Amino acid sequence: MKNKVFILLVLSVFLNFSAFAQEKTKKELKAEREAQKQKEIEALIDSKNFVFEAQKLTPQGGRLINLDYNMYFLKFNTEKTTADLPFFGRGYNVGYGSDGGIKFEGIPENIKVEKKKKNTTIKASVKGKDDVYDLMFTIFYNGGTSLSVNSNNRAPIFYDGEISAPKTDENRK
Repeated sequence: MKNKVFILLVLSVFLNFSAFAQEKTKKELKAEREAQKQKEIEALIDSKNFVFEAQKLTPQGGRLINLDYNMYFLKFNTEKTTADLPFFGRGYNVGYGSDGGIKFEGIPENIKVEKKKKNTTIKASVKGKDDVYDLMFTIFYNGGTSLSVNSNNRAPIFYDGEISAPKTDENRK
């Protein structure tokens, strides 16, 4: 009888310790994933080569608009920056018959990177075909990003989304 009680006691203690060890392991795994994500985001910022995918936008003086499709982007690179973003707001000098979105391609100038404790700010200017766009990214280390776009011919607009590595032919396979 004493042996059975002793075995049950040892077994229950062992099971309790394994349950606590498993919880700690889950927390450690989560911390490791977050640290890995932070390193990936820092590498993208340092390379100044990433793709911003817009998920929400807020026009100046307007309300938040959710974007249904992940088809709105800004590909940032020091050699060529390309944007295809929707625009809602006031246009001051927009050409007749234009599609109304923010679409441009150009070389970014005056790139400034400011690293803080919880985020990084990247500022750049891109001269498009008909306008000059001032971009300000606020990139958090979990990948969440805010983008502010100011131009000469339109009211400021703000986008929320995420950055990721640019897709290459090897990534698409």
